[in-house]
Amino acid sequence: MSPKSPKRVTVYLLSGFLGSGKTTLLTKAIDHFTEAGRKPAVIMNEIGEVNLDGQLVASEVPMSELLGGCICCSNRGDLGLALKELVTDEQPDLIFIESTGIANPMEIIDEVTDASLLLPVELKAVITVVDAPQLLELSRTSRGKTYRLMQEQIRCANLLLLNKTDLLQTEALQEVDALVREWNAFASVHYTVFSQIDMRLIERLEEEDTPQPSAGDVHEDAHQKQDHVHDHEHHHEHDDHKHNNHNHNHNHASQVEHHHSHSHVMAYTHFFERAVDSQAFEEFVSKLPQEVYRAKGILSFSDTSSRFLFQYAYREMDFVKITPKGVVPDVAVFIGENFSKDAVRTELLKLEAAADSVIK
Repeated sequence: MSPKSPKRVTVYLLSGFLGSGKTTLLTKAIDHFTEAGRKPAVIMNEIGEVNLDGQLVASEVPMSELLGGCICCSNRGDLGLALKELVTDEQPDLIFIESTGIANPMEIIDEVTDASLLLPVELKAVITVVDAPQLLELSRTSRGKTYRLMQEQIRCANLLLLNKTDLLQTEALQEVDALVREWNAFASVHYTVFSQIDMRLIERLEEEDTPQPSAGDVHEDAHQKQDHVHDHEHHHEHDDHKHNNHNHNHNHASQVEHHHSHSHVMAYTHFFERAVDSQAFEEFVSKLPQEVYRAKGILSFSDTSSRFLFQYAYREMDFVKITPKGVVPDVAVFIGENFSKDAVRTELLKLEAAADSVIK
């Protein structure tokens, strides 16, 4: 029998290029969840040695600062430690990770899901804020490293904010909208000014089995409630970083705003209620859809005495004996693009049911 899984802390990753409006969204989200009686915490990553954006976060909000480099390269490993310290010392209800503007979200997704095997945390969504005018300009002129990085940040998103849309006319807005949807046809896309959205869109992301809401569910004419103030965060050119990776027209922006009701699942976490047969599990993994390109877990098997660390990547799987420190539940995480979380869960529940029937 797997150890009982503790309450999981929801983790959101905020992505987006420099100056897109991530910190503005973060402060609004913190205010919303705090007023709702939830306890948020923040992990803020900065390239420099000083966290200036952190000054905008209320002092009573627990915050961990990772300075002097990207989480996804020079600070690799520090993110897991920061998560552990926040969860242990502060016991928050949810954690927002604001990455640097030049970070590739896939690296951070991998680190958070690594940590979720040993800590009671669960990555629920990647929220990407896009500087719509900047992306449009880059798409028309120089498609360099910044352009490719913004593409990766958009591809990884569950929820997309096309920000600063008040600076684009209808035709231009439709052009950038088409570009974003070409890269990510599954994310929920919302036009914003000053990163202003209905926070229920984020709340819905916590409801694991609920599809993202359509416009009719929560979009109460959000543009009418916005202050229509342009986000004047400073832009920084960073094209040479080593990662490989105008007239105002508010009414037109409102008229062409669209929403998707699809859920672009990047990571599914499954907690096992009982040990399953090792051979049956291996067969299940061998038949995973190609959209699932990474999986990992800590598992007990009904036909072995040891627990195992399970790794799967590039259609290859590996099992290593492990003795976790402390109480760690049997858990597996599946990472991919546009795969059916329900299909994966259904097959795993079948494995558990088969194991249960053998026990009985």
